Amino acid sequence: MTLNDVIDSARLRFDRGEFKDTLATRIAYAGESQRNGSQSLLADYLTREIGPALRNLGFTVELLDNPQYAACPLLLAERIEDPTLPTLLSYGHADVVYGDGENWRAGLNPWVLTEEGDRWYGRGTADNKGQHSINLMALEQVFRGRGGRLGFNCKILFESGEEMGSPGLAEICRQYRQRLTADVFIASDGPRLSAERPTLFLGSRGSVNFRLSIHARQQAYHSGNWGGLLSNPGTQLANAIASLVDRQGQMRINALLPPPLTPALRAVLATVEPGGNPQDPLLDPHWGAPGLSPSERLFGWNTLEVLSFITGNPAKPVNAIPASATAVCQLRFVVGTDWPALEQHVRRHFAAEGLDMVEISVLSASPATRLDPADPLVDWALNILGEQSGKTPALLPNLGGSLPNDVFADILGLPTLWVPHSYPACGQHAADEHLLKSVAREGLAIMTALFWQWGEDGPALLARRRTSASAGPTPLE
Repeated sequence: MTLNDVIDSARLRFDRGEFKDTLATRIAYAGESQRNGSQSLLADYLTREIGPALRNLGFTVELLDNPQYAACPLLLAERIEDPTLPTLLSYGHADVVYGDGENWRAGLNPWVLTEEGDRWYGRGTADNKGQHSINLMALEQVFRGRGGRLGFNCKILFESGEEMGSPGLAEICRQYRQRLTADVFIASDGPRLSAERPTLFLGSRGSVNFRLSIHARQQAYHSGNWGGLLSNPGTQLANAIASLVDRQGQMRINALLPPPLTPALRAVLATVEPGGNPQDPLLDPHWGAPGLSPSERLFGWNTLEVLSFITGNPAKPVNAIPASATAVCQLRFVVGTDWPALEQHVRRHFAAEGLDMVEISVLSASPATRLDPADPLVDWALNILGEQSGKTPALLPNLGGSLPNDVFADILGLPTLWVPHSYPACGQHAADEHLLKSVAREGLAIMTALFWQWGEDGPALLARRRTSASAGPTPLE
């Protein structure tokens, strides 16, 4: 069979409803990793849904105990056709966020696939069951088209705790580093730039969540009797936050800014424009770092966000000076940021501002990653996206959000290519989550072509990477 034959077959199966039926079965697994008591469904999903589908393609499948969080196991599947062939590693996650069924629109159930027009509603349709199901069907098409072989070696790692911050994933990648050895990483998660535009992103921004707190005294005191005599932690913390980021959202702590955008990075980002799609929020044109375009602010720069701020009793305020105040903030950052030293930088900044009373503690962190857009793999993938969609694909140096890409780029040392099959208004992590049928069908053709062409082009691509000065998961210089 030719590539066109295989893609025609994939589209026919999609149009017959085979993909929809598979997705409906998978959506019914209410595997909310954050909810106690539902984790057993995660193991069931891996062993009853994913395992059999991969064994049918000749993969060996092994369920792995999670070394950090036992309730969220992992699955490692391997198909080695010939040790001399190129090897591809892929990834997916079995878990979803809370179903939140009480907030879904009438007639919708997060655990029942519901079709309305171009939309399939259900928890996990976009994040991530729909996306990894597209990729698994694409692999199956290649397997069938080549008469029971892929034409390359393939390994797939599934986790079931991504919505909890991927506990144990890094440890598993270190422990199984040899078995996870590959030449390229191709997977799907996150949104496209827009529903209409196929997208390739090469990494993700990192994030650090940290808590700021002021504990002034053991109890609150009457504001009439003591106002003007006792410091107010809420006022002090508001000033502390304002010293980090101003009223226009511009960061004021230079030690946590990234390197200046290079001409090459600006050229890549000049081809994309975030927002402007139906159901997208209106952008605030004067918010964030000055002198940067919206795409540069989102994909090429750092932002500091206030996620929560609590002082006193917001639900029932009383006439008292609160005893304490606390806020959770988040730094979203790109490669080249001195994020490991965030706590020290913020402490020094507060000391210089006379705000020594503010305590800081880092809650969680994930590194930023970015494959060099000049890597030969990037043009190869972009060409396939364009050929199969008939559109100009968007290239993002990194996703604006965060993914556990560092375990693949840094721990395993792989060039990472992400091809998302969702879009920004999909309702991910919210009520009425959905997958667009049109995007899923287009994504199936794209992934079928990517996997097919990896079997055709893999050896030559790897040879080019070995001789290319830009090879490897490195920052864009």
